[in-house]
This record gives sequence, C-alpha cells and structure tokens, in this order.
Amino acid sequence: KQNPKEMDCLKKSSLFSLPIFLLYFSITLSFNNGVNASHKVFPGLQSTSTVDVKNVHRTGYHFQPPKNWINAPMYFNGVYHLFYQYNPYGSVWGNIVWAHSVSTDLINWIPLEPGIYPSEVFDKYGTWSGSATILPNNKPIILYTGIVDAKNTQVQNYAIPADISDPFLRKWIKPDNNPLIVADVSINKTKFRDPTTCWLGEDGYWRTLIGSVWGKQGLAILYKSKNFMKWTKVQHPLHSVDGTGNWECPDFFPVLLHGSNGLDASYNKKNIKHVLKVSLDVTRFEYYTVGKYDTKKDRYIPDKTSIDGWKGLRLDYGNYYASKSFYDPSKNRRIMWGWANESDTVNDDVKKGWAGIQTIPRKLWLDPSGKQLVQWPVEELEALREQKIQLSNRKLNKGDKIEVKGITPAQADVEVTFSFSSLDKAEPFDPNWANLYAQDVCAIKGSTVQGGLGPFGLLTLASQNLEEYTPVFFRVFKAQDKYKVLMCSDASRSTLKNDKTMYKPSFAGYVDVDLTNKTLFLRSLIDHSVVESFGAGGKTCITSRVYPTLAIYDNAHLFVFNNGTETIKIKSLNAWTMGKPKMNWSFGHSSY
Repeated sequence: KQNPKEMDCLKKSSLFSLPIFLLYFSITLSFNNGVNASHKVFPGLQSTSTVDVKNVHRTGYHFQPPKNWINAPMYFNGVYHLFYQYNPYGSVWGNIVWAHSVSTDLINWIPLEPGIYPSEVFDKYGTWSGSATILPNNKPIILYTGIVDAKNTQVQNYAIPADISDPFLRKWIKPDNNPLIVADVSINKTKFRDPTTCWLGEDGYWRTLIGSVWGKQGLAILYKSKNFMKWTKVQHPLHSVDGTGNWECPDFFPVLLHGSNGLDASYNKKNIKHVLKVSLDVTRFEYYTVGKYDTKKDRYIPDKTSIDGWKGLRLDYGNYYASKSFYDPSKNRRIMWGWANESDTVNDDVKKGWAGIQTIPRKLWLDPSGKQLVQWPVEELEALREQKIQLSNRKLNKGDKIEVKGITPAQADVEVTFSFSSLDKAEPFDPNWANLYAQDVCAIKGSTVQGGLGPFGLLTLASQNLEEYTPVFFRVFKAQDKYKVLMCSDASRSTLKNDKTMYKPSFAGYVDVDLTNKTLFLRSLIDHSVVESFGAGGKTCITSRVYPTLAIYDNAHLFVFNNGTETIKIKSLNAWTMGKPKMNWSFGHSSY
C-alpha cells in the first residue's frame, strides 16, 4: 500500500524526465591521499553498531543517512533514485547493500528498503557499484558488479524493477541468467568493475565500459551487445594509459561545444566532444580528459590540450571520488554527483557512528575554450537559502579581515566577487614548482604566507580567535608568459585535534581564468564538516572534509581576508544561512 506521505511528496514533483541515472560509490577511507584502498574490509569493525551517534560534525544540507557507512544515486519518470552503497551494521566499509532513497528535487529525500543486496551465487560476496540505462521500451535496467567468491572474483550482473508501475521502484529482481559479463583470461578478475551507463551506437549495438588494470596500465574495457543480454568484449579497450594503475568508476559522455545544455549518452552528432572520467585507485582522485570519440574504430582520443595521466584535469581537487554523471532532459542538463569520505580515522567513524556524505549535485558543461569542464551546484539548492547578508565595495588591505555576521557560518552558502586594481604585484612563479602539484605549492604558500596579489579569500569554519579555520583563497603568480591563479582549500589548520593519522591536506588546483577584468569569483558551500568551493564560476572545484573542535555550531565564524600587499576590494558578497532539507528516515533503512 502506498504511504500517503510518500504520495504527497510524489505529487509535488515538477520533474517529468524519462531517463534514469545511477551514481555509484564503493570506496572507503585510507591513506592514499586520505582514503583507504578501495573496498578495504575491517572484519572486527564492519558489524560494530553504535549506541550514541555523534552529531557534532554531521552535515545539515548534504545527503547522509542517520548512521553507519554510506556512499552513492538514479532517475526515472520524474523521480530521482539515490542508490548508495550502505553498511546497515556499522560505520566502516563492509556488509554492503544498495540502499535506496527517492526525491523529486535532488534536495529532499525519502528512504526506502535496500534495492539490491547479496543473495545469489553471482553476488554472494558483494553487490558493488554499477549504473543504470533506459531501454527503448522505457524500462530501466541496472548493471552492477557482483562478487562471486572469497577470492574477490568480479562479474557484471543486471537487475530490473519487479513492478514498473511503482513510481518508487522499490523492488528489484536479479534474473537467473546472470552474470551477463564474465572476465576472460586477458582480464584481471579482481580488478574488473563499475560498468558505465550504456550508450546505443548508430550500428544498433549497445556499449558499456568496465574499469580495470593490466600491470600498471589503466583500462576502460569496452563491451557491446545487440540485445543487452549477450555481451562481447571489443578486441581493444576504448582507452588505456600506462602507469596510471587501476581505473574505477569510469564515466563516458558527450558535451556540446557551445552552451551549457546537456546531452544523452547516446547522442553523437556534430558540434560535440566527449569526456572520459576515471577514478584512479592509486591516487584516490578523479581525472578526466576532453577529446574525440571515433565511432568507426571504437576508440577515444584525448585532445592534445588534455594531459592524460596523474597531472591531468580533475573534477575536484579535494576529497571527492567515485562520481557519476547523468543526463536530465527535464531541464536539459548533465548532472555530476560525487562522494566525499571522512578524513578522520576509522576509530573516529566507529565512535561517531557514521561515515561518508554525498556532495551537492553539480550541473556540468564544457567551458567555451573547449579545454575543460565547468561545474556548478544545481539550482534546486537555492531553495534552502534563508537569512541573507550582503557586503559591497569593502577594501581589504594587507592583514585585514572582515567578519561576515548575520548568518549561520557553520551552515552557509557564500558567493563573493573580488577585484583588484593592478596585476603588478603578482609574485614570480618559481620555475622549481613546475613539476609540483598545485597542492604542494599551496602547502608552501599558505594563507599565512604574505604575498603580493594574494592570498585573499574566505576563512571558513573559523574559531573567534582563529585557533581553527579552513581558508579558501586565491594567489596570483606571474609566470614567463602568463599569470597563474592558484586556488587553495587548506585543512592544515582546521582543527586543534592532535591526531597524526588525521588527514589535513592543503588541497589546491590552478584556475584557467582571464584576468583582464581584474576580478575573481568564489563560491563556498559550508556545512559543519565539509567545505565545497567553486572558483571562477566553477572552473576549479575543491572539496575539503574538516573536524573543528572550537568552530562548531554557533561558535563557528566566517571571515573575508587579504594577506597580500595589493589592496583587494570585496566588489560584492552574498551569504545565506542554509536550511535543512526534509529527510524522513522513518520510512526505511531496515536491515536486509
């Protein structure tokens, strides 16, 4: 029987799209850039329940269940389905099921019973990540990775809704003809996972990619099928790169050369490029390239402007992994959704009773330069904005800071445009930094290191006397023939907690932006233990997880600062207290 509260939520939906999307995650924490090796199991902890769920660092407007370990979502007939890998028995990775929540606006969610969980010989030891596709008869089908034995052998299975007329698609069936795809002798069977959303070629064949590795060569293995039931491996991968290690959670989709509209995965006409994104198991970061998809040869060729490897473009230069995009035709957009794990310790997760959050979903499109993607929080998020404060034309001399009052700094959305009168004071870019990652340069040139044009930006989740703070800032350098803009989100001073195993990096990325107008724009979404920041309208994105001890709840502060000799003007600043979305957890999340 349909719950009347659920039906009321569904009736309020204004979304009427056809396709389905599934964002998937299957990671946990470690110390490869702060996250544990993929799918690392903690036998003594994976079924340890918690009595007192600690709320100090729980987020207010990011998605997370009331307790235990999560990561992962989908969309069909006007309802968004968030499938996420969830441990119903503990706050570390293990006992993984596909938990299931639904929404009509990407912000307010209703939890349901798990959609998929280990129950058959082809997934007895695990139901790991996957994707969803809409078949021509408007029926969704999910491909997911199943673990068949204790040796971690991975196969690709499918599931279909038990009742297509159920608007929430509560029950899913795993037919007996599983698995659909089994690794041959040329494939590492323990590194063979995360099938992508499928796309239909002009030849009538469906195609999907599966992430893998051979030696140290990362692979996007390509399979094709005429009927979706019988799959054949193409002789060569769609793409591969030596020295990159295991590829997880691949994503492959077209983007328009002009404009911010999105495209269905099967679209392949003129005036487009393709994007290949992979999650690198070794570095725990998300990398992508922009290039051309040769449909006749079934090969992807990155543009010469895209570095194909560890120093290439990242979706997010911080704590962000295992993302997945989908096309939303109701608003003609492509949306990317990622996962941010904890940066504290496994023991901390057990004590507080939860781990992992979903980042805010982002609209995604190709920058006019054609060289990179642009990402921006979905417009639905703005419905949570409450109290607002504005500042304009405020000068910041070297060493100045201005407190932003009148909002709740621990749970806020901040947009600020900085301007400056000259580029003359930009510091020279040290040639020795050319081979360093931006993160390394940020560690050298932090917010307390005085400069010329910068550092300037925000001090988020700050204590009153700045014993704790997470600065998000810009610093402009003068290289040989151009200016380089460094953007940092530095967690090194975010907490007084003295734990050497806690991961507190100086995350950073360079921003490819035209400084002709002498302005830089920054937006930060601040939510208790997470700071998601978007530089220059979303050209560079950085997510940090932080755990302050003083700057919590009403004791958190927000400042705008400048520590450079060039005077900076706050051209405009708009900041809002963010409300909490509606999440009625009484409907679901029981054990399987």
